[in-house]
Amino acid sequence: MSLHIFFASAPKYMGSLLAEELLRIGMRDATETRGGARFSGTLEAGYRACLWSRVANRILLPLAQFPASDPADLYAGVTEIPWEEHLTPDHTFAIQFDGVLNGVKHPRFAVQRAKDAIVDRFNRLVGRRPSVDLERPDLRIHLYAHQEALGISLDLSGKSLHLRGYRDANLVAPLKENLAAALLLRAGWPEIAADGGALLDPMCGAGTLVIEGALMAADIAPGLLRDRFGFHGWIQHDETCWQRLLSEARIRRDAGLRRLGPLRGYDMDPNAVRASIHHLERAGLAGHAHFERRELAQCRPGRAEDEGLVIVNPPYGERLGTNEALPQLYARLGSVLKERFVGWRAGVFTSDPQLGKHMGLRAQRIHTLYNGPIECRLLHFQVEPRHFVSDRPRPLPPEERSPGATMLANRLVKNLKGLRKWQGKEHISCMRVYDADLPEYALAVDIYEGEKRWVHVQEYAAPPSVDPKRARYRLREALGLIPEVLEVAGEQVFFKVRRPQKGSNQYERFAEKRSFHEVAEGGHRFLVNFEDYLDTGLFLDHREVRRLIGRLAAGKRFLNLFGYTGTATVYAIKGGAVSSTTVDMSNTYLEWAASHLVLNGILGAEHELIQAECVRWLDLMAGRRGYDLIFLDPPSFSTSKRMLGTLDIQRDHVRLIKAAMRLLEADGQLVFSNNLRRFRLDLEALSGLEVVDISAETLPRDFARTPRIHHCWTIRNRSG
Repeated sequence: MSLHIFFASAPKYMGSLLAEELLRIGMRDATETRGGARFSGTLEAGYRACLWSRVANRILLPLAQFPASDPADLYAGVTEIPWEEHLTPDHTFAIQFDGVLNGVKHPRFAVQRAKDAIVDRFNRLVGRRPSVDLERPDLRIHLYAHQEALGISLDLSGKSLHLRGYRDANLVAPLKENLAAALLLRAGWPEIAADGGALLDPMCGAGTLVIEGALMAADIAPGLLRDRFGFHGWIQHDETCWQRLLSEARIRRDAGLRRLGPLRGYDMDPNAVRASIHHLERAGLAGHAHFERRELAQCRPGRAEDEGLVIVNPPYGERLGTNEALPQLYARLGSVLKERFVGWRAGVFTSDPQLGKHMGLRAQRIHTLYNGPIECRLLHFQVEPRHFVSDRPRPLPPEERSPGATMLANRLVKNLKGLRKWQGKEHISCMRVYDADLPEYALAVDIYEGEKRWVHVQEYAAPPSVDPKRARYRLREALGLIPEVLEVAGEQVFFKVRRPQKGSNQYERFAEKRSFHEVAEGGHRFLVNFEDYLDTGLFLDHREVRRLIGRLAAGKRFLNLFGYTGTATVYAIKGGAVSSTTVDMSNTYLEWAASHLVLNGILGAEHELIQAECVRWLDLMAGRRGYDLIFLDPPSFSTSKRMLGTLDIQRDHVRLIKAAMRLLEADGQLVFSNNLRRFRLDLEALSGLEVVDISAETLPRDFARTPRIHHCWTIRNRSG
């Protein structure tokens, strides 16, 4: 049998990976070259590459190469090739041109000249010519011009080899199949799978990484699902050889499926999960991998004893609603890995490697790969404590602090002294002791008293005009002196960065440690969490509003909209409310609210917790009066896959207030509050209602420095 030289094309930076793969497949002389890899062998070698390569885009069989300085040379060279040895007049063909050739301003011109050359040769020889079919040709011909030379090849693959056949053509997915395979190969998945390891993608999207991982681990040829390759319409095609390769691949698949380890994919989007399951079935792998809807924070190994590889291509900002959410997403991913996947390896594919720094893990290796036109990095992690990196800045010791740190310490002491008498009189155990009093130290510092004293520190994100290094230095100064001044151990100080929540839910999850601490307020008991969310579960600036609700609630039927953790509901019930309804979209917060009810000895079916999107729930309940007191405290902005759209409180507050008023008894009262600093109540649109601004009287003393964060009104129907 004659030997051929073949060329396998691959995306940028995947040539070496392709050459390594071809060597494993059996092409002993495979070497990386420009745009892919070259190898030699019989026709069977080319077929085997089409069937088994997970990385290649195309397998080309070069026919000729000759000098070509213009379209005339192209025509002459193409005419000389014995095309009658490759197709007949009854066949169809298509041509692809890549590269640069003098006199060719558009690829279509080169394709037209090559087509003319082939057609003219057939007309001269037999008086008949093959036709062009761009969609499903019998033969695909590839032309490549470079440095005044033209190479002509047969495309043995036909459609690109990344099109395995299991994914819907009309589905937009973030990863092509051969890129997914490359990520798995770079991450060492074949070796992990051979040792019985597990594979898990916590943001699986269309399921491509998990399915490619299954094909790889089960030794399934990626081309086995395809019913057609480019060589099927070639008149030199050896069907006997091809059937022999298919038979061998099927035997290997059957054996491989019996030793396949655990593979799992999670995604928060139910549509993505449905697509993943559909693709798994199309790949002939139903029952061999598991897909499930889960939030990132709920991701965990399928079994406690599992170890293996976590591989993930996190979504870009468009899928989250804003690029500003990405650092938090990566921080949550890092937290989940460190809490639940110790001993595993992880690969994170990102277009912005700086985002990886938010994970709190030190990358061991980095590979550069392209996702379409976008240069990306595959970050490799060993999820072991020795590689954990704290995202909390290292506190500065006293000897390294500037005079400004002394000013901050003095201000903390002064504020604490001024609040102590008021704190004792009001029986307050949780309060704000500092709120960016000094512009250089843009922090909010809150004290929570329980069985211990805890300090919750939030840094306001600095504007672009502030030198990041200087801001970091001041933060380190503050984190060094705060425990000293407030007399707490370092591990009792919790730190977060507070960024504006533009277009995303204000209750964004940071971690999933579920570490709760009990505190008291107004004679009631509450659980706070300092690590999992930006806020702790107890809004300190709402303290006086909660007290007001407690005073107003006696004998009332109470409704708490956007109920969060139900703290206002506790005040209402303890104040004498005869029934209560708490509505929130988050099941997590409703569980938290339920804990608050139990903690305060509140039981009974008359106090209900409803998981629903509040705007939609209000529309469904329109016209059903039945509440005497309603607390409406919406977030400033919110988006969620459970919502029909977005919530913008400045834009939507009139609609929300009117919808809530429709549920209020004629003599009932609505308490409306929000924390949007630039909020303006549209009094003209609410002219039919009795509106009283109580913002000043419900602003706690410890928040007096920042009154703009607190807005509150009571609203009634006008009598008469």
